[in-house]
Amino acid sequence: LQYSQSAVTMQIKQLEGELHVQLFERIGKKIKLTQAGERLLPYALDILDSVGKAENIAQEPEYITGKLRIGTCESYVNSVLPPIMLRLSELCPHVEISTYTALVPDLFHMLRQNEVDLLYFLDEKYYYPEWIKVSEQAEKIFFVASADSPLAGRRRISIERLLQEPLFLTEKGISYRYAMEQMLASGGYELHPFLEVGNTDVITRFLLEGKGISLLPEYVVKDYLESGQLVVLDTECPDIVMWSQLVYHRNKSVTPQMNLFLEVMMRYFNQ
Repeated sequence: LQYSQSAVTMQIKQLEGELHVQLFERIGKKIKLTQAGERLLPYALDILDSVGKAENIAQEPEYITGKLRIGTCESYVNSVLPPIMLRLSELCPHVEISTYTALVPDLFHMLRQNEVDLLYFLDEKYYYPEWIKVSEQAEKIFFVASADSPLAGRRRISIERLLQEPLFLTEKGISYRYAMEQMLASGGYELHPFLEVGNTDVITRFLLEGKGISLLPEYVVKDYLESGQLVVLDTECPDIVMWSQLVYHRNKSVTPQMNLFLEVMMRYFNQ
C-alpha cells in the first residue's frame, strides 16, 4: 500500500472511532479481525471493487496497466494458454502477464496466499466457499500413440498388452495419472514408465517418433489427432474424465486485466 505501519494504524483507529466498534484484536504481536471486523470485511471489499470499477469505467483496454498472475499446469501453458496470451497482448499490451506452474495442492495454497490472481487447473471437481468458480469443462483423457504404432487400429486392447509398450508419462501426482494408477492398482496392475517428464510437448515428440504410448488430455494432442499423426487407442481401461476449472478468490478485488482474461477465456470455452 506504500504506507508506513503507523499511518495504517492511525487510519484503522479512525475507522474504528467512526464506526464505534473494535475491528481488530491486538494480542502480543498478533492481530486478528473481531467478529465485527469479519462482518465489515465483505462490505469493505465491495467498496474497493466499486472504486476500482469507477476508476476504470472510461479506460480503454489498450491503456490498462498492471500485472496478471495465473496459477496453472504446464500442459495448459504449452497448449491452451498461448492463443489466450496472444489475444490479451493485443487487447492490453501494457499488462505484465506471469504464469506459475505447480501441482494442484500447491496452486490452491498460492491462491489462498494471494500469490496468484487466478487459477486455471485440471483435476477432479473442487469446490471451496472462498472461491468464485468461473467455469468448469470436462476434459477427456486418452491413451495415445503414433498412427504407425502396432496398437493403432486394434480393438479392446488389454491392460496386459498395453503395459508391454514403453510408457511416456507426466510426473507422479498429476491428476489424470493418479486416477489411472488408482484404477490399475484396483486390478493388481502397476505402471512402470520408461520416461517421466512434466513437459507434455516432450512426450508428444516421442510419440510422433513412434516411441511408445502415453496417457494425455485431449487438448494436448487434439491437433495431432486431427492431422492423423497420433491416434487414440481403444483399450479395456475405463474412461477417465478430469475437469478444467477457472477460479479466483472470493475476497480478490477483480482488476480490469482479470476481467479481460476471463472474457477471453469464456469465448475460448464457448467456441
